[in-house]
Amino acid sequence: MVNRQYLEMLGHKSVIRELSEYATARAKEIGAENIYDFSLGNPSVPAPEAFKEALIRITKETDPLQLHGYSPTVGNPVVKKRIADSLNRRFQMDYGPQHIFPVSGATGAIAHAVRAVSEPGEEVIVFAPFFPEYIPYINGTGAQIRIIPASFEDFQIRFDLLEEAISEKTAAVLVNSPNNPSGVVCSEKTLERLAALLRKKSAELGRNIFLISDEPYREIVFDHKTVPYPASFYEHTLTCYSFSKALSIPGERFGYVAVNPQAEHAEDLVAMFGQISRGIGHNCPSSLIQLAVSETLEETADLSVYETNMNLLYDCFKELGFEVIRPDGTFYIMPKALPEADGLSDSIAFCRKALQHDLVFVPADGFGAPGYFRVAYCVETQVVERAIPVLRRFVEEEYKGV
Repeated sequence: MVNRQYLEMLGHKSVIRELSEYATARAKEIGAENIYDFSLGNPSVPAPEAFKEALIRITKETDPLQLHGYSPTVGNPVVKKRIADSLNRRFQMDYGPQHIFPVSGATGAIAHAVRAVSEPGEEVIVFAPFFPEYIPYINGTGAQIRIIPASFEDFQIRFDLLEEAISEKTAAVLVNSPNNPSGVVCSEKTLERLAALLRKKSAELGRNIFLISDEPYREIVFDHKTVPYPASFYEHTLTCYSFSKALSIPGERFGYVAVNPQAEHAEDLVAMFGQISRGIGHNCPSSLIQLAVSETLEETADLSVYETNMNLLYDCFKELGFEVIRPDGTFYIMPKALPEADGLSDSIAFCRKALQHDLVFVPADGFGAPGYFRVAYCVETQVVERAIPVLRRFVEEEYKGV
């Protein structure tokens, strides 16, 4: 007999992946230049040359038995120190290598973080709009996800609802900044208020509520903005990071959890992550990738294309009458679907109509934002430029006079 839970999950596959697969199949029918696929958040620029050079040099110069052997369960100590030093330099923190746990991407980081600070049946609070895969990430640990509805005015935290939601069952709160799917950054004011509320509620409960900060888009920001570092606002923070987006290496699956040195059990958590890895078969990210990334920690791919694409799409959506908040970063934008004949926005109907024009958008209902849709603009700029007249024509034909 197979596991019923995972069998039932087959009926709830990722709509993002399904649309991406549709786009790939459609491209074979009509040519890739005629399909405008904005479904999948897959980086569209090459990794920096420095990363490739590091890979080649390390492969040539390092003893193969050492290079390709298992790394320690809690990560290569040289790599951990380099990550800690970089974070300290950039964000005025006080990490040591003992506070860094290398993992296979941000998903692995969240898997470890949630398991370490929650018991089965406890709750992890997330804020809509949110990445839909948080649901299996959290629920799969035995904890339960609790979703705070979105503030559609600015996509900042609705503190009135958060305060009501925190209870004796609350183990952690999860934030994602810059946010997938909205592109919005949590402001300093938001993080200060969040830290104050978590301290207040922790005192009332007699135990500390952890903050899990999911930050894979930290380096992709626009208009010369900076992203406030949540761990510098709240001591009981676990920072979950991936190099997939900044270095354009999603297939290499590498990131880390950084434990704020002031957090409860800071001296134990990385060792706990090692034990969690034993239980979920998540041990030891690639030794080669750990070393190559550690030598290019503050490098990035050429991320400027994302800001170019964002500006083109934002201006077009505004001109066409969409309600849309300008992203602060990431490579996503989330407009509100144009109203249907009944005057209501229906993102599923909107995206279905868009598909008839070979525009592949993702309904944001699963992101906790019904009536909105996500556009992943991590594509070549010429794709955006070709898509804009198609988008204009789509709106003219489907929504003129509605």
